[in-house]
Amino acid sequence: MHIPDGYLSPSTCAVLYAAAIAGWYSALKRLKRMLLSRVVPLISVFAAFSFVVMMFNLPLPGGTTGHALGVTISAIVLGPSGAILAISIALAIQALFFGDGGISTLGANCFNMAIVASLVAYASYRLIAAGAGIASKRRVVAAAIAGYLAVNAAALIAAIEFGIQPALFHDGRGMPLYAPYPLSIAVPAMMIGHLTLAGVAEAAISAGLVAYLQAADPGLLRNTAGVLPATEAVSAIMPAATNSLRRLWIAVALLMVLTPLGILVAGKAWGEWSPSELAMRQSAGQAASAVNNFVTPSAPPAGMQRLAKLWTAPFPAYAPAFVKSTRFGYFLSAMFAVGIMLLVSLVAQLWVQRRREVGHS
Repeated sequence: MHIPDGYLSPSTCAVLYAAAIAGWYSALKRLKRMLLSRVVPLISVFAAFSFVVMMFNLPLPGGTTGHALGVTISAIVLGPSGAILAISIALAIQALFFGDGGISTLGANCFNMAIVASLVAYASYRLIAAGAGIASKRRVVAAAIAGYLAVNAAALIAAIEFGIQPALFHDGRGMPLYAPYPLSIAVPAMMIGHLTLAGVAEAAISAGLVAYLQAADPGLLRNTAGVLPATEAVSAIMPAATNSLRRLWIAVALLMVLTPLGILVAGKAWGEWSPSELAMRQSAGQAASAVNNFVTPSAPPAGMQRLAKLWTAPFPAYAPAFVKSTRFGYFLSAMFAVGIMLLVSLVAQLWVQRRREVGHS
């Protein structure tokens, strides 16, 4: 679901960047009114959690892979605004440092996986769990359904973005310039794996964590429980959040230790191939099948090849060049990313506190 550079046209990327920027601005504006300085530590830990969760690849039909997002539990604890920022931070670090998703398509990836998924997860959870007590089993069911819907909503939007490219952007011969597969191929190819496995994984993670928090730290569930006014909800979770941050970071650390398990499943997700990988899959007939008389292009589209090298990540594919062991390199990549998030969290907290001190002076 991480769309690489070259799969979307520059105009599509610009539109989706504008949509993402609007989402980021709205999220920041809302959180600023809801004690941003106190929410920043929670945003950072859920960004780290999402990043690490996305490193665990799942085998999908057709020899590709997928993963959960960790967006649902973020939306349940932080609300949609906090989840949008947390997942966006994780996606930005993936793109900038590891080449997982493109730079031109970062807005699209954030729109799909951070904004759309957060809103769907939050709305679904609130609707299904409406009126239920914090400890109610209905909240566990609501989290599962919300997780399943959120991942599949993000996947569907990405599939549509892929599928409209050949119809809108092609050369004089009618050959696609960017993603070459129409909606009739992109939608089933993207959705089959997410409907069967990736969505189920997100549902299981979300339900399991809500059940755990109900017993261990119910305060973290009050923000989106609908039992407090919006102006009081974030304040209400802060005492519990402060006491539980250490445990949350310990959980992230334990997941980091297990990240080498994430590369036991070989292969990339559908639509995340480089031009050379796409060419090999086309020649093998693995990237698409004959649907509605669609003919697989003999070579990667020209626009895709032009944009594919827009950004060279320092540690592409989570494999630092100075580390010989692939598994250890994967683990170091997770450690590096989580360290970056801790640093960003610290800088953000200092900046907010400084702004507040200047405002009071």
